[in-house]
Amino acid sequence: MTTVQLLIVALSAIVLVGVLGAFVIAYRRSESPGRPARSWRSGLSRETRKADRSALATPVVARPAEAAADHEVEVTETEATAAEEAEEESEEPVAAMQAVEVMRVEELSPQEAGVNRRQFFTRALGATFGAFVGLNGISYLAFLWPRLSGGFGSDIDVGAIADLQTEVVLNDGSILPKFVPEARAYIVPFAESDISRSQFEGSGVVAGGLTALFQRCVHLGCRVPWCDASQGFECPCHGSKYNYVGEYEAGPAPRNLDRFAVEDQNGRLIVRTGTIIQTARAIAKTVQYPQGPSCIALNAPTEV
Repeated sequence: MTTVQLLIVALSAIVLVGVLGAFVIAYRRSESPGRPARSWRSGLSRETRKADRSALATPVVARPAEAAADHEVEVTETEATAAEEAEEESEEPVAAMQAVEVMRVEELSPQEAGVNRRQFFTRALGATFGAFVGLNGISYLAFLWPRLSGGFGSDIDVGAIADLQTEVVLNDGSILPKFVPEARAYIVPFAESDISRSQFEGSGVVAGGLTALFQRCVHLGCRVPWCDASQGFECPCHGSKYNYVGEYEAGPAPRNLDRFAVEDQNGRLIVRTGTIIQTARAIAKTVQYPQGPSCIALNAPTEV
């Protein structure tokens, strides 16, 4: 996994945690004592509220004490006389008692009512959508944001020029390009005496007797490998061939290999991978090609 991918995963995890944290904070604030409590009816289902309305619509009538007078009670003369005697003997009046039915409605707090099913699914859906938007936003930002330092597209220090010159030119005089993965480039020698008679004079692609060739074939973008036998670059995809300084030699490629601007900074070679320079096919070649048998057979016409 590359550094960019690790960064995207880490930022995605941070955003996800932030979304969940914001959701928890908002939920707790909604239940804080300082805020007014929501109505107890919001936590009830539709069927319960309907049943409550039907119950409230039914009138509750308390039976007055005088209603007992509607019913005539037959008493015997002996019972009436006993009742009169009891009233005369009693010094304290008898207080009439009446039972009245009272309906009390007590509202529940949000903590007591809890979260109903609709609220739970609404909050879960909102949290999921927020996390999805956050992760996609981070991915798009990482894709569009320019790389300010390091990696392809920036200025890359590929090493000391003196060391590179000894690496790319062997003791027998043959060439062995140095491939720099971070720059996606081959570092090859380019004699200062050959610049004046080439098409690259004044283009800024040669520094300290070295040049940097882009690894991609200009035909269809295949990576072009080095052929040690012929001392050139030969594309196995469609047979395009270039000499060791990247000049077109054969195949369907429309131009020379692309190359990067380079600079000598205090004896170190700096490859500016953000600046790709294209050049047309060279009429007069700078170096001889091939210097030996080819690694591939030419399988495409020399002209496009």
